[in-house]
Amino acid sequence: MKKVRKGAVWLLVVLIMASSVPGAVFAQYDVSQNTYIDAKTTPSGKTGEKTTLNLIFTNKSSQDLKGVTIMFDQGVAKDEFEATSDADDETTTVSTGSMFPFEITSSTFDGKLLGIIKQGDSKSFSLSGRVRRDLAEGYYTVPLLVKASGSEFRREKVNIWITKSSGTTASGSTQGTIQFELGEDQSTPFGVYPDVMNYNMNLRNSSDITAFDVNIRMKVDQDNTKFPFDINDGNYTKHYDRIGGGQKIEIPYSMSIRKEVYSGYYPISFVIEYRDSTEGDIQKAEGIFFVKVQNKEKESETKEFNANDRSKARLIVDGFETNPATVYAGDEFELTLHMKNASEDVTASNILFSLESEKVTESAVFTTDESSSSVVVNSLGAGQVTDVKVKMRAGAWVDQRTYALTVVEKFDSPEFKNAEEKVIVNIPVRQVPRMNTGTIEVSPDTVNVGSETNVMFPINNTGKVLLYNVMINFVGNSIQPTSSYVGNIKPGETGNVDAMISAIAPTADDGKIKVLITYEDENGTVSEPVEKEITLMVSEAEESNFGGEDPNALPTDTDPQGFAKYRNVIIASVIVVLAVGTIGGVIVWNRIKKKKEAAEEEINHEI
Repeated sequence: MKKVRKGAVWLLVVLIMASSVPGAVFAQYDVSQNTYIDAKTTPSGKTGEKTTLNLIFTNKSSQDLKGVTIMFDQGVAKDEFEATSDADDETTTVSTGSMFPFEITSSTFDGKLLGIIKQGDSKSFSLSGRVRRDLAEGYYTVPLLVKASGSEFRREKVNIWITKSSGTTASGSTQGTIQFELGEDQSTPFGVYPDVMNYNMNLRNSSDITAFDVNIRMKVDQDNTKFPFDINDGNYTKHYDRIGGGQKIEIPYSMSIRKEVYSGYYPISFVIEYRDSTEGDIQKAEGIFFVKVQNKEKESETKEFNANDRSKARLIVDGFETNPATVYAGDEFELTLHMKNASEDVTASNILFSLESEKVTESAVFTTDESSSSVVVNSLGAGQVTDVKVKMRAGAWVDQRTYALTVVEKFDSPEFKNAEEKVIVNIPVRQVPRMNTGTIEVSPDTVNVGSETNVMFPINNTGKVLLYNVMINFVGNSIQPTSSYVGNIKPGETGNVDAMISAIAPTADDGKIKVLITYEDENGTVSEPVEKEITLMVSEAEESNFGGEDPNALPTDTDPQGFAKYRNVIIASVIVVLAVGTIGGVIVWNRIKKKKEAAEEEINHEI
């Protein structure tokens, strides 16, 4: 009996200890050594050229991996590491590298999303980069970082063999010179004294080589016949860390026109200093960019017919507006120009205003569907203002930016006949943001209260403008409201959503969950939500009330060995055993006591 009671006590101790251990302890495992990245073929590349690594990721862990993302390891790339070599290849000269072999750009460390990879499955992927031109020939190690479910999962390394390209010298400098084009695809900037002239200069790296440490220096001159702007700053240099091959940038300038300059075109000279690698020597290129200034006319140019033709009216744009106020690419709008005769005492007559649009790829940005692009005004007195209205349409294919519209003026003044001038207005054109989503995956699509499910889907930017701060909100009666941040999505690119949703109540309807997608424009204005739907059925959590079990007891999913499922049965059995043992002990004790008392009575009776 003592052995029975002792065994029951130990059984109770084991049950209590087992119930206090979290289920996660029994579910822990180590998968860090069960995955690897391998190359289909030995990667190779040439200096200065773009190289693609074709690789294979294999999941040899004990579970499916979600949200697998692989990228170049930025943390390791910043540190020095030694390149490894193939010891079996005795015919190849191998050098030791101590640098990340690819040029680092804003997209170098972007991840490659592989999604869900089931246990034992493999998936091919590729990563690309432009090989640095200053590398010596040999093997280099490319560090890779693997993430799963948004967390760091594993670090890997892949060897790549680098050789010198035919266009690269031993010192790492590229044969030939990087070339820059100034003023491509833009109208000549135009300014009127005494207004400040604000304009952008287009600069394009017309080679396929990245220029580093670029300084664009404007040449200034004290001679106002050569340089039309006041020299207010000591240095008119614009610096850029890098300008990629084929990349075009807009360089902003704000210049005050000199009072004494004459109207006309002025060539502005620029010296461009750059390096063709991060550690290369400084090289130089030169270019010329033209601007047009309107101020006073030279004496020889003011005379058209005779010495009496000396003065003319001055017609300017006193302001303008569009209806609607925001011009969208592909839409029609009405342009209203407030044309003013800024002369103090000269009247303009027989005025013809013609509108000429800026062109992109030889096509006009602004066109007229039905009305004419020219307007006639009979007379405009000194100081008077007249409105010129024209209906126009912005091209649907243009990028979102500001485009120039030139107003060509032809008019007569009492002392100057057949005058011709031009003024420019800049009209911003916006693109309508566009996006769509791929297939939405819900795994699993049926859960119990208290459980989670994973939702994954891509968001494609099908428009021509950047989508800022893309946010996804999941709303439904049976789930905990959840938000997922995707970030910015460039035109033509895809952002991926990978969110976990918690079930909090059983489904009481058709199980539809709203997926609300919002984004911001460059001004921070949040868009109207784009609504999608998913189906998720939520059931009550499974419960057992055998033998009057306490409904507040710990849930069975915390016991990985299945003890909780039969805990109440075991405890009830132990209680029964203890009760039987106790009753049996009492009965035995009472019998012994009665025998003892009977013996004592017999002794007393004999005495």
